[in-house]
Amino acid sequence: MKRTVPGYTRITIDPETLNGQPCVRGMRLTVRRVLEILAQYPDWTEVQTDYPDLEREDIPEVLRFAAEMLDERSRGPLACDHSAP
Repeated sequence: MKRTVPGYTRITIDPETLNGQPCVRGMRLTVRRVLEILAQYPDWTEVQTDYPDLEREDIPEVLRFAAEMLDERSRGPLACDHSAP
């Protein structure tokens, strides 16, 4: 069952799709893949040519979601031990 991630309108999770990875609007396009696409394509026109279903409005939510996940991870048990030499 697809559900929208709280606080987001375009990020969804469905345990039956891509092992429950966060996706964009229920498509088989993960947040991670969108980040990879943005790193690869220097121009939005090229992105639209290869990924016509990806909307410009998806990008800020993908970036915000990724930043939030990194922030949570840095505060969690995987946080670096800054006291180590």
